[in-house]
Amino acid sequence: MAYNEFAYFYDEFNGEADYDALYEQIRQELNAHDIRDGILADLGCGTGELTLMLTQAGYDMIGIDQSEEMLCVVRDKAEQLGLSGKLLLLQQDLLKLDLYGTIRGAVSTFDTFNHIPDLDTAIANAAFFMEEGGVFLFDMNTPYKHQKVLGENVFTFEEEDAACVWRNHYRPADRRVEITVDIDYRETGEHFHEQFYEYTYDLDTIRAALEKHGFVLEKVCDGESFGPLTEESERYFFCAVKQYTQLEEKENV
Repeated sequence: MAYNEFAYFYDEFNGEADYDALYEQIRQELNAHDIRDGILADLGCGTGELTLMLTQAGYDMIGIDQSEEMLCVVRDKAEQLGLSGKLLLLQQDLLKLDLYGTIRGAVSTFDTFNHIPDLDTAIANAAFFMEEGGVFLFDMNTPYKHQKVLGENVFTFEEEDAACVWRNHYRPADRRVEITVDIDYRETGEHFHEQFYEYTYDLDTIRAALEKHGFVLEKVCDGESFGPLTEESERYFFCAVKQYTQLEEKENV
């Protein structure tokens, strides 16, 4: 899933996202694990709102996304904020992640890992570059959201200069949601179409993948309220801690 043409509309149609609350939750977890500086990776950074907030907080950020269009938006924002030289942007598929060294932590938000068909490999790649004691903070949509909220529903978003229609089709046998996004830009008459999938992972599957690759799942909570999970929670928020460093072990062999 690349979010190609959609990149330039992403912030406009994601305007209700509470980045401040998400940022505060992430900073709280990082501080609790004494990670107050150093290198962090934003896996699937999108248009970079959170990446830039963490850069401004003093972290050495690596923003990683498969979409060059998304990364172009991040570059523009960074330039406007005077942060161009303070973060590294990489166009990579998270299933082929390749960093230059170890990281103190990683974040991944707005259900990036639901877009990945091979969750085990994605978590393995994140784990490989994580230092011992490193923290992985990420969210994912719950099976409840895929089945009951997205399901077969259609959502329409109207903005001053564009309209977006978001269609969902849940396939129980495949445990995935087929999503199509159509955007009509009023001034130019342009029409943009994107199609992608979200894959459904239950809590036991996610926990098992984390533990397999050297993480201890310290905390899972509701990814919107950051309180206890309920049967109707639409998003998980995870805090997992790496128990050993794999990259340095490989280099020393």
